[in-house]
This record gives sequence, C-alpha cells and structure tokens, in this order.
Amino acid sequence: MKIIVAMDSFKGTLSAMEACTIISDVIRESVPGAVVVVKPMADGGEGTARAMILAGNGRWIPRTVTGPLTDMKVEAGFGWFDEDRTAIVEMASASGIELLKPEQLNPMKTTTYGTGELVKSACEYGAKRILLAVGGSATVDGGIGAAAALGWRFLDIDGKPVALTGAGLLQIKEIVSPEISNMPPVEILCDVDNPLCGREGAARVYGPQKGATNEMVEQLDMGLAHLAECVRIQLGRDIKDVGGAGAAGGLAGGAMAFMNGTIVSGINTVMARSKLADEMKDADWVITGEGKFDEQSLRGKVVSGISGLARRLGVRAAVIAGQVTVAKKAYQKIGVVTAIPCRQEDVSVDYAMKNSRALLGAAALRFVNDYLI
Repeated sequence: MKIIVAMDSFKGTLSAMEACTIISDVIRESVPGAVVVVKPMADGGEGTARAMILAGNGRWIPRTVTGPLTDMKVEAGFGWFDEDRTAIVEMASASGIELLKPEQLNPMKTTTYGTGELVKSACEYGAKRILLAVGGSATVDGGIGAAAALGWRFLDIDGKPVALTGAGLLQIKEIVSPEISNMPPVEILCDVDNPLCGREGAARVYGPQKGATNEMVEQLDMGLAHLAECVRIQLGRDIKDVGGAGAAGGLAGGAMAFMNGTIVSGINTVMARSKLADEMKDADWVITGEGKFDEQSLRGKVVSGISGLARRLGVRAAVIAGQVTVAKKAYQKIGVVTAIPCRQEDVSVDYAMKNSRALLGAAALRFVNDYLI
C-alpha cells in the first residue's frame, strides 16, 4: 500500500512539514508494510517557500530586508532551485501580518517594500524565473512599496515621492518607470479571486483583519481605485477588475503592473514543483488537510487542488483538518472520501491549538483504523 501525505500548514500551530510528519509517523507505526511519501504543500500563503524547498530539493537564501513597517528590519529570504534557476519569494516573510503585534496593525502605515527588496535580490542572484507567493500580508499598498524597491517612483502633484504605504495611494499623480529593468518572468502564486477594489476588493474584504477602521477601508479602497486608474492611463494596463489582483492588499495587481507578472494558481504551481502527480500515479491514498476545512478550501486552496488531481488519477483522497465545516455531500462531490476533524465539538479552540500535535495524531489513527486496517 502506498500513501502520500500532502498537508498544508495548520496556521498558528503546525507547519506543513510538521503536520505531514505527525501523520506519516502514525501510519508507519500502525501499517508497517505501507510505503509513505511525504509532500508538504502550500497555496501561496505563509510557508509556501519552505514547503516548496522541502518538496522540490531547493535551498533557502537568507536576506535582511525592510519589514511591514518602514523603520523595521526583518530576517527573511527566498527559496532557490538550482535546476532551473527559479526563485520563490514569499511576501509573508518580509511584509506579513504575523511579523507585527496586534497594536502595530495599520494598513495606512504598512508597506511591501521589503518584498520588493527580496525580488530585487533574487534578480541579482541570477533568477531566470520568479515565483511570488502573495498570501498573509499586513499591507494594502497596491504593491507600490515593492515596486519602489525595484526602481519605480510614485510622485505627488508637487513631484515629490508619496509614502510607500496605503496612505500614499491617493496622493499619486505620476508613475515613473525604472530606466533599466532586468526582470525575469514573474508568476504570482494566488489562491483568491478578489479584484483590486470595490465590494470584493482588497480593502473591503481583507482590510479590517489588517487593522483598518471603517474610515481607513474607504480611503484604501479609493486609493486602490486611483492607483488602477493611474496605471491604466500612464502604463496602458488594466488591473482594476482582474480576478486575484486584490491578493495581498493589491500586491498581486501591483506585480502585474510593475513586474509584468502573471497570476497563476498557487497550489497547482506547488504540486508541479514537487512532482506530486508522478508520485500519485501508483498511490492508493493521498491525505491532505489544513487548519480549517471550510467552503474557502473548495476554491483554489490546497485541498481542492490535491483532491482534483487525485480524482483525475483515480486515487482515493482523505482530509484531516483541525476543524471540518464542509458538509459530507459537498466534499464527496470534489472526490474526498472522508474528512476527519482533529477538534471535536466539546473541545475548545484554545485547547485544540495547545494540543494540536496530539489531536492530529489521534485523528490520523482514526483514519488508519477506519480505512487502512
């Protein structure tokens, strides 16, 4: 029997690799003859670079860059694959929400400048292709911070540089491109389909969780719309209504405009890099999951990507997640045989997070007993 364990991270508790290891250890101990293959997964959010490195024989190139706040420095870096000189830049490592304390969250003051520094560093390292993972941001700056690190200038009505934060968006009068650009192809790994602005845009949907008040949300949304109009008029690119352009506070849209980037599926890119399909061809089961298996999981996330591949290859798929809120009929429709929650209804969220390892191991054992023995 061959079983592939391809877990996403459990946000705030377990990395993708830790989750994979816990489940694979239980299977190996309970089913001694089983062949277990571990493939940590991600879809463009936090942990994508590390997951791709572990799954695809890459390495980490450390760099010190600007953090989410302009006066902040963080230890970040990018993933590197010698085989095809591809770099994976994870914006969360430089401009992520988890780098800030709750009282520091304010998208009027946060910037993607450090993400741009990582992209620039990857270019200087010799990247022929850059994968930009855009989940987990603390920002709503439309990517102007990252663009500025790459040589773009954003000037106000007096010809002075605007703030490279959400507060600077409405002040932009002129966009000045770099004199020389050596950007390789950029693929924007994205797992959402939100447009840049409007009712489903970056500011209205994600601004509040990044510290935006109602007043800030309105200003940020107007700022992103203004940026889109400036880009359309001055650069001839329409980024306003592109699905996914609103990811990471509009960084995805900014990367389209200022890095000539193309939005692609995050999970499909990770699966391809890890050669998951090759491993799955002769597998009996694939086990995947994340912290919460909900309706969002069915739209471009790890579970939907892996279950879709499993269905095409005729492999049975199971989900083990911290919580399961998807109805059985709904998940079986996408090819998932079973979905097992780590947290039962009588267990508090706090207890579940503190005991995530033990609960995940117990859930894995339930799967083994019900389906493998």
